[in-house]
Amino acid sequence: MVKSNIVIGLDIGTTKVCVVVAEKDDLGKLNVLGKGRANSEGLQRATVVNINKTVDAISKAVADAERESSIKIKGVNVGISGAHVHCIYSNSEISVNQSGIVNESDVRRFLEKAKTNIRYLDIDHEIIHVIPQEFIVDDQDGVLDPIGMAGTTMRGSAYIVVGLRTKIRNIKQCIEKAGLEVNAMTFEPVASGLAVMKESEKKSGTVVIDIGGGTTEVAIYIDGAIRYSEVIKVAANDVTHDVAYGVKALNDVAEELKIRYGCAYSKMLEDDEEIMIDGIEGRPRKSFPKSSLTVIIEARMMEIFELARDIIKRSGYSDYLNAGAIITGGGALLPGTLELARDILGLDVRTGYPEGVSGGIKDAVNNPMYATVMGLVAHSLENNLYQDYGMAEPSSAPPPPPPPRTAPPASQQPEPASSGGEQAQEQQQPAGSKFVDRLKKFWDQL
Repeated sequence: MVKSNIVIGLDIGTTKVCVVVAEKDDLGKLNVLGKGRANSEGLQRATVVNINKTVDAISKAVADAERESSIKIKGVNVGISGAHVHCIYSNSEISVNQSGIVNESDVRRFLEKAKTNIRYLDIDHEIIHVIPQEFIVDDQDGVLDPIGMAGTTMRGSAYIVVGLRTKIRNIKQCIEKAGLEVNAMTFEPVASGLAVMKESEKKSGTVVIDIGGGTTEVAIYIDGAIRYSEVIKVAANDVTHDVAYGVKALNDVAEELKIRYGCAYSKMLEDDEEIMIDGIEGRPRKSFPKSSLTVIIEARMMEIFELARDIIKRSGYSDYLNAGAIITGGGALLPGTLELARDILGLDVRTGYPEGVSGGIKDAVNNPMYATVMGLVAHSLENNLYQDYGMAEPSSAPPPPPPPRTAPPASQQPEPASSGGEQAQEQQQPAGSKFVDRLKKFWDQL
């Protein structure tokens, strides 16, 4: 038995591996059919450091998702992030074909030239995404869909996401060793933003700050397209380690203290109760005031938001963030996080939960920690990355599906800014949105 219109998202994080099986319902929402989750011990700072442990975690999460959804998982859209991933702007200009009417081949040539125009890509890196930012046909700018327009030249720019070839290969190797296929790879800030932003925020401009276990991802969106991103190597695990060091406890105990008693904003603390914990390996029990725990947590969370603030300033986009900031990821769940972020960033702030989710188990993924994986399935559905998957029965699995096509959203870009430490190309004022579906069918050829 075969079921169509199924997409699979795989988020391989520093602390957890998540798998979600979803389809689009009649209202265009994500119908979650199943999910799986496993503890992740094979990554540090979003980088694979132990292949076998990562494979085991992927296999366990996939098995749980298959059992819950009754879908046999073959191929996945996997998220990728880490300090090795960075973004480069590239300008491109081509002559329109002899008919003088822009066609799909022209757009392909335009984006291919944008890739070849990159000056800072060496053999150690490979391209993950090519995201069109603007098309200008002759003197007509602000073009969202150039196909069918008359002109002699087409120019514009693209946002190109690149990563270290060896680290990307390690991710692929883990997935393949788990018996799966890599149907697509998606830059995680693209996925997180897609999952948590509302339509009005996409148009107004916002910054999405995803606080994961090993890294914090900062991504700026204008007119629905990602314009700038950086990865911070400080995140929720650092908070836990600080607590463990500060109160002299094991990491597991520190994590429990953080979740149960933690607060990221000392001004919210009302009652300074005493917290009692067991000593390590039979040592006497000990206590400490809750205010001490809060001070430890607040200091590290303050550092994260100060680094995010510096990134926003460095990007040159701070004046375009009319919708403020969205804080998501597991690190967004600490009480006081929004208040602290508001003080440091100087922006309106809200917590980012996955948007547009339906289905009987939607409550199971209605949590900021699932923002990335929900964005991965949303990205697949938005770009028509449908596949046929057999039902999870021993004798009914179909042959592996062919690789799907990928397509990030496209729109125009505002004023010049560099990204991820690379020199950026000249940008234009923001005024764009995503391409129509008929463009998406050839992104995989770029």
